[in-house]
Amino acid sequence: MNNSTERKDSLQPPPRASSTGQELFRRVTPWVFGLLVLGGGAIWWWQARPADSTVADAAPASGRAEALPGTGGRRFAGAKAVQPVSVQSVRRQDIRVSVNAIGSITALNTAVVHAQVSGVLQRLSFKEGQQVRAGQSLAQIDPRALQAALSQAEGTLARDKAQLDNALIDLDRYRGLLAKDAIPKQQLDTQEALVRQLEGTVKADQGAVDSARVQLSYTRVTAPISGRVGLKQVDLGNVVQPGDANGIVSITQTQPISMLFAVPAAHVPLITARLRAGASIPVEAWERGGKRQLAVGRVDTIDNAIDPSTDTIKVKAVFANRDEALFPNQAVSVTLQLNVLNDAIAVPQAAVLRGAQGFYVYIVNADNTVSTRVVTPGAVDEGWMAVEGPLRPDEKVVIDGTDRLREGAKVELISADPKQRAGANAPAGGSRQRRGPDASAEAASASERPRWMDRLSPEQAEKLKAMSAEERRDWFRAQQETRDSTPGR
Repeated sequence: MNNSTERKDSLQPPPRASSTGQELFRRVTPWVFGLLVLGGGAIWWWQARPADSTVADAAPASGRAEALPGTGGRRFAGAKAVQPVSVQSVRRQDIRVSVNAIGSITALNTAVVHAQVSGVLQRLSFKEGQQVRAGQSLAQIDPRALQAALSQAEGTLARDKAQLDNALIDLDRYRGLLAKDAIPKQQLDTQEALVRQLEGTVKADQGAVDSARVQLSYTRVTAPISGRVGLKQVDLGNVVQPGDANGIVSITQTQPISMLFAVPAAHVPLITARLRAGASIPVEAWERGGKRQLAVGRVDTIDNAIDPSTDTIKVKAVFANRDEALFPNQAVSVTLQLNVLNDAIAVPQAAVLRGAQGFYVYIVNADNTVSTRVVTPGAVDEGWMAVEGPLRPDEKVVIDGTDRLREGAKVELISADPKQRAGANAPAGGSRQRRGPDASAEAASASERPRWMDRLSPEQAEKLKAMSAEERRDWFRAQQETRDSTPGR
């Protein structure tokens, strides 16, 4: 009985846990506690981390950014934050009214030097690429055959002259005999006819001699115009002929040299008026990239008709080209100066913006706030634009940092040149900004260095120093986006 009871008890399953939820709670609780501790430590570290551990806190030099409601005192948090900007003063100056175009350099004259007689080329008297004068010897063709022809023509001339001289002597004799009635009148007439015949023969012989002499002179090939010779088209020892397509060499006149370019037809009245008045219209030739000026010339003439397909007219300019900076068929950028606006109100071209109200500029007021002024843009000359509007000389317009500005925004002025900005020459190893009662004294003694530069590491400061204005603006924008996207900042 007892044995059976024991066997039944052994076959029964072991007692189950009191609750599955309690077991799960015991297992999960340590993990949850650990995560809470880690999260709290991370939040504490984030809020208490050093100010120089992030480059997103780089702010204007004064560090006086206004805290907006709901922003937690962040800089660049809104339109009312102090924005770093670069400015330049409005001024009065002469602005040139210019037209830009693409021009092609063309030689003033071009000549292909051909042989005018056939013969063997004996000598070349030029170096390829050199400047030659008109009439300068370029080549020599074998003259022996033509020299012989000239000698033959001169011999024939001498013979016929002797016959003419003899006929003239007989004519004088016959006239004397006729006066004495010793010969008939017909004999005198015949002698006179013979003299005239021989005179014609002598003239023909003289022409043959002159022709042979000219042909002989063609064996010495000379430059028809002054200019630069190109590459030779024939070698010594070859037989040259007048019909050779390439000739011996080509010459291009490059001093002076001309240029052709097209301008809009709207400028035709002004150009023609100045040409009729005898005024010189300056033309500047620049490299295609516009970095280096090649030459300055003047307008020579314009075409006689406007091209209806492009509504442009061709203009021909002439350049002295003494330094030979221009070559035929060279493509250049052209600046045609049409007029000059004397004593015009001018601002940097970068200051003129375009919005819904049209073109405008930001003016920096005495309290370091900005306001907009609507202007009418005009001609641009070397980065300065003539404008019409409510602007006065010496007013300051914003040229850099306008992307985050609004009407009435607070700004802080920084140099337009990154290398000249405060803190650009700071020594490596900038320290953290000090806090406490001595902080204001340090700021006063180091007023030339912006406080936000102290928050950057040496590597960040050097990187920021080397940036251009546009790169620096993009950098600040990226740092602001990073801060806006980070929770709790």
